Amino acid sequence: MVLVLMVLVLASALAVITSAHLTRVQYARLQQLERSKDQLQTEWGQLLLEESTWSAPSRIERLASERLDMHVPELNEIRVIRR
Repeated sequence: MVLVLMVLVLASALAVITSAHLTRVQYARLQQLERSKDQLQTEWGQLLLEESTWSAPSRIERLASERLDMHVPELNEIRVIRR
């Protein structure tokens, strides 16, 4: 009977050790994923800022006039087409 109890205690101890190890491994993985998430959030914020800079109406209007020689039409240049 004592031998059975010792085997069960030993098995229980090994289960606790295994569980503790797996918990540490998973916690380390969680920290790694959280660092990755933080880096991606930072990059996302930078990309949003860059997108807003590239798509600013003043920038688009300036490029249209400089590169494509476009301009806002005068009133006499506007034609209304009706069906």
